[in-house]
Amino acid sequence: MFRGVNTISLDSKGRLAMPSRYRDQLVSEFAGRLVATIDPMAKCLLLYPIDVWEEIQKKIEGLSSFNPDTRRFQRMMIGYATDLELDGSGRVLLPQVLRAHAELDKQVALVGQGKKLELWSEANWDEQRTLWMSQQTVGGELPAELQSLSL
Repeated sequence: MFRGVNTISLDSKGRLAMPSRYRDQLVSEFAGRLVATIDPMAKCLLLYPIDVWEEIQKKIEGLSSFNPDTRRFQRMMIGYATDLELDGSGRVLLPQVLRAHAELDKQVALVGQGKKLELWSEANWDEQRTLWMSQQTVGGELPAELQSLSL
């Protein structure tokens, strides 16, 4: 569903203009409704179409709350989950608490990840991309699940 990297500017109110190639699909299939939450493992936000998020939330809620690590994960993912809706101009307003987690300022990178989108500050995205590329060129071993993948 979502592919590619888009560099976008946030406006002064923290609104993100969704690229038209995503906007049309979000409106037709999900009535323009999204859920944004923090990524507990990176300084970015995760944006899910509402139907996709509801399935993920059920899975997260189904995890044991007696395990402290699982409980922290539930608190982060569900606790920061925020309903968003595309406005008439195809923009979503990102709450300040989410923007602060991801260190979002004027320039952001919207990264398609299939069923979800990641939203990074452009600086953090560039830093991570450079780090990932340098780790691969050093001769790092691929995880087992990637070694059997044929591209």
